[in-house]
Amino acid sequence: MIDFTKGRDPLITERLLIEPLSLTETEFILKLVNTAGWLEFIGNRNINTVADATAYIQKIIDNPNTFYWVARLKDGQTAIGIVTFIKRDYLDYHDIGFAFLPDYTSMGYAFEATSTVLYAILRKYKDPIILATTISNNLRSVRLLNRLQFQHEKEIEVSNEKLQIYSVSTDKLCISAITTFS
Repeated sequence: MIDFTKGRDPLITERLLIEPLSLTETEFILKLVNTAGWLEFIGNRNINTVADATAYIQKIIDNPNTFYWVARLKDGQTAIGIVTFIKRDYLDYHDIGFAFLPDYTSMGYAFEATSTVLYAILRKYKDPIILATTISNNLRSVRLLNRLQFQHEKEIEVSNEKLQIYSVSTDKLCISAITTFS
């Protein structure tokens, strides 16, 4: 089991603070999981009240195989999106994901947050591969995954839904981190 919550110091980028999800994020999560993009590409989680959002967050926090980070703007610390790292039963390796509020898409925030989390994960994650899943018509996610160096591997079916599986080797990410930050 990997514990990404130890230290709890935020990851900091030029524009963002990225922190582990906490119970203080109920209003943000309630808003995010009910956006059109979440409902279309991730699915309805039936989170309709603050109490539902609180229970959803607690379930995430209690699951040792699920890690969520909240990306917030440094200016004002407005929560704008999440990055996730989940070990799913139907996948051999952890799966990274992301979701951002509609007002903050197409501005580079998802790339900034997800690449920062990926490099932080590399310090603790020992498996050779990191996966990502999406559905084929989520073209923004596909473009972002390609930009993050993920390659399409295959299509699988889970609960009657076809998922596209992308992967990147941790070696490739390490080399990229060295050349990017040198």
